[in-house]
Amino acid sequence: MRDTKKRAGSHDVARLAGVSRSAVSRAFTPGAYIADETRERVMAAAAMLDYQPNAIARSLSKNSSRLVGIIATDLENPFYSQLLVHMSTELQANGYAVLLMVSRSSHIDDYLSKLLQYQVDGVIVTAATLSSSMAVALQRSGRPVVLVNNYLRDGGVSSVSSDNYRGGRMVADLLVEAGRKRIAFISGEANTSSGRDRGLGLKDRLAELGMTIYAQESGEYRHAEAAEAARRLLSLSPRPDALFCANDVMAIAALMVARSEFGLRVPEDLSVVGFDDSDEATRQTFGLTTVDQHLDDMASKTVSLMLATISGDEKSVQHVVVPVSLVYRATH
Repeated sequence: MRDTKKRAGSHDVARLAGVSRSAVSRAFTPGAYIADETRERVMAAAAMLDYQPNAIARSLSKNSSRLVGIIATDLENPFYSQLLVHMSTELQANGYAVLLMVSRSSHIDDYLSKLLQYQVDGVIVTAATLSSSMAVALQRSGRPVVLVNNYLRDGGVSSVSSDNYRGGRMVADLLVEAGRKRIAFISGEANTSSGRDRGLGLKDRLAELGMTIYAQESGEYRHAEAAEAARRLLSLSPRPDALFCANDVMAIAALMVARSEFGLRVPEDLSVVGFDDSDEATRQTFGLTTVDQHLDDMASKTVSLMLATISGDEKSVQHVVVPVSLVYRATH
């Protein structure tokens, strides 16, 4: 039989605790001022009555859902799954719940429209392409949007990115100093700023040193595609003596192909460098030299920017760049 017992309301908690309904509301609102003794009385009364605040009703009354939407497109990449964990944990610590949508495509306009229907307070977009028309629609809606590791060419939407261009330059210096003459590049998706900037940094620095990229193939940031790209590059004659891969997933795929299919010694015959410093890169099997994007710092800056914009403390479009650093391991 269905349980028809009436649920306790905030007025019941207020009566039992001997406080006002506004005090009950403040007790359940993160960051709201309320005396410790009053909060304890409210929580004790709520426990006795098995009371939980109705988040949907509160969002209607306060015009705030306390929801932040996150659109992710590349959770097979450990970097982005770890980034999602860091951002979600920090948002929850600040009293926000996360509404996650996962897209297989880098074009996510439909997903943004759906998130806005849920009255989210803001949207974080990781590793995806935002169309100019959707950017305009979001600005009109008044909902804050932060792009992570991507930015629009016109700069119209706030973003937090690592210094991808600088990272590419650092890899060029590393490989040239190691004596490499035929440096090939396995790129990511061409329509993301991270993919463009990492390759551009490599190209520009090599040009300054009197060199060019020896050969280039796209690995689309994925393992299987990168393995095929590595096979094509390593079949050249003469073959490259270094591979810079635009993320660790592709670098590990290239490393496996080089060793198992071409019998190459790394780094004696071939240098392999990645980008991300994912957990996989640290494994002794790979010992991958890579560029650290400082994931925790990127996640923290993203959440801080989102919350500041939601609260109205930050009204202008911001572009935050997180410094990168080389992590020297065994493959260069």
